[in-house]
Amino acid sequence: MKRLIVAAGFAAVVALTAGPATAAPDDYDDMQSHPIRVAAYLIYPVGFTAEWLIFRPLHYIVSRPYLEKFFGHTPHEEVATTEY
Repeated sequence: MKRLIVAAGFAAVVALTAGPATAAPDDYDDMQSHPIRVAAYLIYPVGFTAEWLIFRPLHYIVSRPYLEKFFGHTPHEEVATTEY
């Protein structure tokens, strides 16, 4: 019974002393209205889509071991990965 009272008291203290959750500010500044930045907002989705729908599948095809010689593809160095 004592454990239940202590646990309830601890839960009440944690719940009642927590501060309000606030999002990180995303303040507007003049850099976001620069003409080149505005153009980048419009062009970025086109490049992202082209990468995923055209260039990555194309690289997958030409990097197959049996097609590398035909397309002249050479393997890349191993990319170092960070383990968490």
